[in-house]
Amino acid sequence: MSGNLCKFGIAAALVLLPASIASAQEAPDADQTAALCHGGGSICVSAKIPAVRATTQAVQSWMSPDVGAAWAAGYKGKGVTITIVDDFSSSSRFSGNFGLGVQTQRHGEWTREEASMIAPAATIRSKDFSTSSAVPLARGLNVLNLSYGMYTTAGYSVNQIWWAPEESSIISYATKGSAIVSKAAGNDSVAVGGVTGGQQDYLDLALIGKPTAIFVGALSTNGTTSSKAALAWYSNYAGSDPTVQSHFLVVGVEGDKTGLYGTSFAAPIISGYAAIIGSKFTKATPVQITNDLLNTARTDTLVNYDPSVYGKGEASLSRALAPVAIH
Repeated sequence: MSGNLCKFGIAAALVLLPASIASAQEAPDADQTAALCHGGGSICVSAKIPAVRATTQAVQSWMSPDVGAAWAAGYKGKGVTITIVDDFSSSSRFSGNFGLGVQTQRHGEWTREEASMIAPAATIRSKDFSTSSAVPLARGLNVLNLSYGMYTTAGYSVNQIWWAPEESSIISYATKGSAIVSKAAGNDSVAVGGVTGGQQDYLDLALIGKPTAIFVGALSTNGTTSSKAALAWYSNYAGSDPTVQSHFLVVGVEGDKTGLYGTSFAAPIISGYAAIIGSKFTKATPVQITNDLLNTARTDTLVNYDPSVYGKGEASLSRALAPVAIH
């Protein structure tokens, strides 16, 4: 299966690619992965997720123990809206298991399910990424999950790009601090914004330096002080740019338990964490919650911590929730 969706153009067409890389049951090749971008119109705005959700409030083995502690304290994302911008209409599906039994779903259905399992009281919206319409915000705190990238030939500057209303709205929200944007770092083992195969992810480049944009890399496991975690072999890393380092977090993506690998499944964890934090600090702004996540990250749970690899470090939900208030 081959072919890519060209969302818009500059001198060359930009191509939309999801950021996940594999499923234990079905590992797509590069062309199959690229084909996940095909699809019809937007199917968004339903906050309802497919039935079997009664079990989603059980802490799963792939989650950090901090999630269960947050739930026990009463923080599950209530009052926060997470919008998943992803594939909800293509014919491409792959299999995995988040602890609810083996399922075969579209890329967006997987990322949506993961975010909803981390923050079960949050309102979940879906926005099909094959459309070009702007992403609407809900009342209250908004979190946008981007488990995809926008690629074309390396060497353009961001201001040469004609963004469709979809990405233009996302970039604007991250610039103005209107919504928290959790962006999968990518799976090319390069620095965020780096060149791979002669191409760059221009959505990464456009979000660098934006106050509420967080780049999310994948660890091969959740880290502890006694069993430190390392960056997953496929994950992009922070790189030498201090601006990227200051907005880069890592979380465990335990694909050996779920059959799902890739930074696509790191970003929804941060989206869920942001919603949980927002359900405690109900008056906090997106900028304040972003900074809380970044400034409370751990470095003592990581193998050979280096900011050029891990950025701010491993996200720590317990530390982010610890203050009485955030400013």
